[in-house]
Amino acid sequence: MKAKTFALLTILAAAAAATATPAIAQQSDDQAAKENTVTVAAQIRTRAEYRNGALTPRNEGVEAAGFVNERARLSLGYQRENLQLKFSAQHVGVWGQDALVDKNGRFILNEAWARIGLNQDWFIQVGRQALSYDDERILGGLDWNVAGRYHDALKIGFENGQHKLHGIFAFNQNDEKTNGGTYYDNSTTKLYKSMQTIWYHYQAAEAPFGISLMVMNLGQEAGTSDDPDTKYLQTYGTHITLKPTPVDLTASFYYQSGKTTAGRKVSAYMASIKAGFTLNPQWTLTVGEDYLSGSKSSEGTYKAFDPLYGTHHKFYGGMDYFYASSWATGYAPGLSDTQLSLAFKASNPVKISAAYHYFATAAKVDDLSRGLGSEIDLQVDWKIMKDVTLTAGYSTMFGTDTMDTLKGGYHKSWQDWAWISLNINPSFLFNF
Repeated sequence: MKAKTFALLTILAAAAAATATPAIAQQSDDQAAKENTVTVAAQIRTRAEYRNGALTPRNEGVEAAGFVNERARLSLGYQRENLQLKFSAQHVGVWGQDALVDKNGRFILNEAWARIGLNQDWFIQVGRQALSYDDERILGGLDWNVAGRYHDALKIGFENGQHKLHGIFAFNQNDEKTNGGTYYDNSTTKLYKSMQTIWYHYQAAEAPFGISLMVMNLGQEAGTSDDPDTKYLQTYGTHITLKPTPVDLTASFYYQSGKTTAGRKVSAYMASIKAGFTLNPQWTLTVGEDYLSGSKSSEGTYKAFDPLYGTHHKFYGGMDYFYASSWATGYAPGLSDTQLSLAFKASNPVKISAAYHYFATAAKVDDLSRGLGSEIDLQVDWKIMKDVTLTAGYSTMFGTDTMDTLKGGYHKSWQDWAWISLNINPSFLFNF
């Protein structure tokens, strides 16, 4: 009886093993695939621009400018369980900027970071990395710029289902030092001396609702090499998304306190709200308002909000008059930006959009009216094939006397900007 039972068990075990072998083999293959993954990505992005009053308004009689810039980027990523590495090198510049025979190339590492998983939920990420959060209002990758934006930082993160919590820490110096304190000359980098940021995001599982909270403490050098002096600026805020069809709602609010590098007390804020309406599968209408507080005088409490390291091109008009370029010396009037945009999906590969901005100062400046003018932005996106996109845009600004005073130029001169960009961005994935 025992022999028969043993034989029966042996047969059943053999049958089970035979049945399970493909599954075990598949599991082994899947495990091997997860064990080592290498990603290779390349990008060539060429953009030709015609500038006739972009960034700053032009004066009467000033001729337009034109150029072609280009980004050549090669990225390599490696991943296995609990470990990720990324290295990205790029050459950026303007056609003709480098000699035909160039021995001093500017091919640099724009990203170099490692991410270590401590367990299923916690990780640390250290090195040169892009910091892009929420809608990129305060921290953004600035991909529109030919070079992009990257930070040298340590990130400690927790991610589990509906919850994400990141801590970001940075401390910058110009070079290795043996003594002399921690003075940081940011005249070329335009960077902070130190930064500590806590970001939390909650995404509802059963509802189209998400909310983020951010607290940032930014240390900026205000002293000299003989007498370093760090001033601290705090930014607190929230970003909320509510995306039920056919209306998408987003809202942001941030408040700033602390001190400027000149030692002035800061009390400033910004608020934004946008509503997107899906009219049908082809048409989308968006209305919104951005308000960034301004300072009326050069004395007393500083009330002009600073959007810091956000992607400003994304929000305040394509011509980049605001926050991507500076006000005239002595002015920080803030901004009110009322927006209306319409997007049309002509076909699967082609999208056309038009946006209108009405700009005004947030703070009353001297005896000037608050109106700065109106901007119209047009854009066409055409996905030619997989990994290849052609994009073109045209913008024009109708300024006011107030614009002349606060930004320079002459508003009665025609101000416009046009560009066309070809973006080729293939990527490859290898498992071994």
